[in-house]
Amino acid sequence: MHFLDQAKIYVRSGAGGPGAVSFRREKFIEYGGPDGGNGGKGGDIIFEAVPGLNTLIDFRYTQHFRAPRGKGGSGSNRTGAGGDDLVIKVPVGTQILSEDKENVLLDFTKPGQREIFMRGGDGGRGNASYKTSTNRAPRQHGTGWPYEEAWVWLRLKLLADAGLVGLPNAGKSTFINAVTNAKAKVGDYPFTTVRPQLGVVTRHQREFVIADIPGLIEGAADGAGIGDRFLGHIERCRVLLHLIDASGEDPIEAYHIVREELDAYGAGLIEKPEVLALNKIDAIDDKTVAKLAKKLAKESGAEVMLLSGTAGTGVDAVLDRLVEAIGPAEATAQPQGEGEESEWSPI
Repeated sequence: MHFLDQAKIYVRSGAGGPGAVSFRREKFIEYGGPDGGNGGKGGDIIFEAVPGLNTLIDFRYTQHFRAPRGKGGSGSNRTGAGGDDLVIKVPVGTQILSEDKENVLLDFTKPGQREIFMRGGDGGRGNASYKTSTNRAPRQHGTGWPYEEAWVWLRLKLLADAGLVGLPNAGKSTFINAVTNAKAKVGDYPFTTVRPQLGVVTRHQREFVIADIPGLIEGAADGAGIGDRFLGHIERCRVLLHLIDASGEDPIEAYHIVREELDAYGAGLIEKPEVLALNKIDAIDDKTVAKLAKKLAKESGAEVMLLSGTAGTGVDAVLDRLVEAIGPAEATAQPQGEGEESEWSPI
């Protein structure tokens, strides 16, 4: 399955059906009068958030959505049938944005959430409704109210309780593979992860969702590397797990680079609770690890946890800290999916 987190679609509600012009014609009834019925209402455009979806790939191949129009009225004061509503199913976490991406029109954060986005046009009046004491045989009728239409963007922000951040090759994919059933790609080269990855962690009879996103590099906010577009998937996270490669050239500089990119992105990411972990400690000696941890704690003003995703060192302690930061079980997000092998496809 391909992963797609943005899609542009065209939506149009149904127009109202026209009213009828009709007169009653029956034997022995001299003055039958008008009996044209009203037109039917057009169908609404409705968005519904459904569980089990975690990609917008379906909207890459189907981009136009039109609700049916209402049927016309007919004689004997019969109202035309209304057009069926068109329900568009989207993953939980989807936002509906205006064409210029400046305004969020709808935001779906709960399974089963259902919102009417566009209402269908009302049906036109039949000539029976125009009858008055001075106009006994009206021939005018309403043509029905027109439809509404628009191009909109769908943007998916995956719902997760904890988000992994760090430079490329910080060990994020190795960590999520170690604590979940996810099968994220691991390699000894930058940008092994090219699309977000979700996994479900079970710890102390608790389950929570963790999200791995592509690594950030300096200038990501300006489009360097893969850029910062995937940071939207951790906007809803309760806590961030910031992994730093202890075997890297300059772990302290790596910490500052990621923090600066989070600040440049905005959306409150810099204020989120953060668990800071020095990863890959099995690759260097204990004395160097202690020195780096002390220096990093001084720079960040936070406790530095020691971790090795490959060897399993410190993993339980990190998970305990995440559970504590996430909070009560009933407040955690529902999983969207886990370990899906998928490929990101740009628009």
